[in-house]
Amino acid sequence: MQVHLVDGTYELFRYHFALPSHLTDAGTEVAAARGVASSMLGLLEDGATHVGIATDHVIESFRNDLYDGYKDGSGVEPAILGQFQLLEDLLEAAGFTVFAMVEFEADDALGAASRLAAADDRVEQVLICTPDKDLGQCVAGKVFQYDRRKQLLVDAEGVREKFGVGPASIPDYLGLVGDTADGFPGLPGWGAKSAAAVLDRYGHLEEIPRDAADWDVTVRGAAKLATTLSDRFDEALLFRTIATIAYDAPTFADLDDLRWTGPTDALPALAQELGAPSLVERAERLAASRA
Repeated sequence: MQVHLVDGTYELFRYHFALPSHLTDAGTEVAAARGVASSMLGLLEDGATHVGIATDHVIESFRNDLYDGYKDGSGVEPAILGQFQLLEDLLEAAGFTVFAMVEFEADDALGAASRLAAADDRVEQVLICTPDKDLGQCVAGKVFQYDRRKQLLVDAEGVREKFGVGPASIPDYLGLVGDTADGFPGLPGWGAKSAAAVLDRYGHLEEIPRDAADWDVTVRGAAKLATTLSDRFDEALLFRTIATIAYDAPTFADLDDLRWTGPTDALPALAQELGAPSLVERAERLAASRA
């Protein structure tokens, strides 16, 4: 059995910028939500059976309480924010299981669900469908990252090839280099090459010697980097915490909850409102083929 876990928020942004505008009769922008729903039906048409879709019901999360600069949705276009609830409603109407996050984030739901799915003996492969670098830390065993746009499957070695460190060190790596998309800066002077070189040798922040003279890897500007890490170690730990997936995010109780069995009775009216009757036709055809 293969399980697909999809980053619905990422997909919403992707389709917002990929598709032309589509307004309802009331003047509401709905193109991205329609695009994501169509894409998810395409996933089913390609053979997917068990699908969970994680969304950010709101952008803020517990991480905003940890760091004031963390992303809060400011600057996000209203046309995108206005489709957050619509996307969840549309996907649920189409019969998908949606993990709508409030305290946690979609990334947390993807990580938590991947662990639950991988623990089930019936599951052979879990695909976390997002290119988000944060999710690289979840790759192990049955769990892979899959970039649907590039059709790129990433295993643990693929994570290492991309970042220079293995999955277990991704939070430490982000703690050093930061993540501008999420709103935390990392430590001054620490870049991708230096962080990868040091963490590839030592694995985690606590294992890095405080004195560069004790490092047995060659890194440009090592003395200054070591001093920065020593002086701002608590910041690095905080940023690592922010970058670490919260595996206790609420997702599903039973793997069978993720099996797609067909659309709900709510889909026809909603699809009609969005000017997307083809969604109903496709969903019903899929359901009939699996009956």
